[in-house]
Amino acid sequence: MSNKKKSDKGITSRAEDYSQWYNELVVKADLAENSGVRGSMVIKPYGYAIWEKMKEQLDKMFKETGHQNAYFPLFIPKSYFSKEASHVEGFAKECAVVTHYRLKTAEDGTIVVDETAKLEEELIVRPTSETIIWSTYKKWIQSYRDLPLLINQWANVVRWEMRTRLFLRTAEFLWQEGHTAHATSAEAIAETTQMINIYAEFAEKYMAMPVIKGSKTEKERFAGALETFTIEALMQDGKALQSGTSHFLGQNFAKAFDVTFTDKTGKQEYVWASSWGVSTRLMGALIMAHSDDKGLVLPPKLAPIQVVIVPIYKSEEDLEKIRELVNGITDQLKEKGISFKFDDRDTHRPGHKFAEYELKGVPVRLALGMRDIANGNIELARRDTFEKKIFPQEGIADYIDNLLKEMQEAIFNKALKFREEKTHKVDTYEEFKKVLNEETGFILAHWDGTSETEEKIKNETKATIRCIPFDAPEEEGRCMVTGKPSNKRVLFAKSY
Repeated sequence: MSNKKKSDKGITSRAEDYSQWYNELVVKADLAENSGVRGSMVIKPYGYAIWEKMKEQLDKMFKETGHQNAYFPLFIPKSYFSKEASHVEGFAKECAVVTHYRLKTAEDGTIVVDETAKLEEELIVRPTSETIIWSTYKKWIQSYRDLPLLINQWANVVRWEMRTRLFLRTAEFLWQEGHTAHATSAEAIAETTQMINIYAEFAEKYMAMPVIKGSKTEKERFAGALETFTIEALMQDGKALQSGTSHFLGQNFAKAFDVTFTDKTGKQEYVWASSWGVSTRLMGALIMAHSDDKGLVLPPKLAPIQVVIVPIYKSEEDLEKIRELVNGITDQLKEKGISFKFDDRDTHRPGHKFAEYELKGVPVRLALGMRDIANGNIELARRDTFEKKIFPQEGIADYIDNLLKEMQEAIFNKALKFREEKTHKVDTYEEFKKVLNEETGFILAHWDGTSETEEKIKNETKATIRCIPFDAPEEEGRCMVTGKPSNKRVLFAKSY
């Protein structure tokens, strides 16, 4: 039996065991659970509602920048992967392969694979869609008039992960993947930059999660990319989480799949490409960036229920009077686009409901009883600070509207303050290792730019270069490991 300290919600304290806290919270807050398939999860309605809010906002941002949605097959012929060597090498160990197309009943009544129904060519279950999409783009792109081609896909992918954790790393997960084709290198790089900026804006304005934008080292780039841009966020345990990536693919996939276009002078040229994506890993980021030992803390912009109203009553007559008053409040909330729930279930007491919505991270809770009606008041509690106050019923909708904006900003500022406190500049390798062991968090240090030094640091400390920040100032220094010259600091951390 575990002796670890638990909150009143039965959740292990973050300070006791952060990993266990996360796993328990995901399940107890009704977000997701493990399924009967190893490493795959069931996303429950409340968890999926949060994902839908994310998806809706991102989709809007993609479409505002000229992108269209399409859908491509789940199965990819194995031969497609052979056309881009570095790409297949990056995913080879994670691919699920379909070899047969039929089952049959054996003599003992069990269901077995029909060995006579073997596919002529094996099919790979989509780990990412570059190959199937670029084989399609060959048919779609003929002339400069067909460019740029700006396509996004919302889909599921499969990567055969050995160590899995709900939302953060599962064998199957949901994501979006953008794949664009351009006439020039400059246009493709501009697209790659635009999309990492969109991800950063979404993370900060909607997830209330501060991120650092930068480029990955050559060793950490996406398989087949010439450049990978990333947004890196700091979780409450001091580990980094890569929360979105955007890749400049050059002409690698265009050459592999012979995707050319006739330019304005009549010359045949290979197109230039980008790809970019975020996944349900953002759910893990949202949980780990803000939540506490009592449950989820959701930024109002992504909360499926922004306001819950709990009636406190003794009779059906009391409930009817409360309901009549609440109807007026909810009409006003509806006009302001605020999502709400009036929980008049008679199967649970108010205290149980308070605990349930606290666990689920509902930003604002209102409680209303007969005494409140008589006094013209209503009790309001905010989830992020646990602050409670008695407020006049008159003007409550306007107050909540402003409060939700204030809470969104406060949650972001709290996370930003935490990141600032957990970001360290170091100049020596000894200091680097000491900070990693005692402080955790982001570390800014000089690096000599070689893969050998990068690998040495990773092997000895388990910390990796998260990115070379875009806003890193020019600064003469020396690599903390080799002493070789360096002109800027890079961002290190242990990571998920």
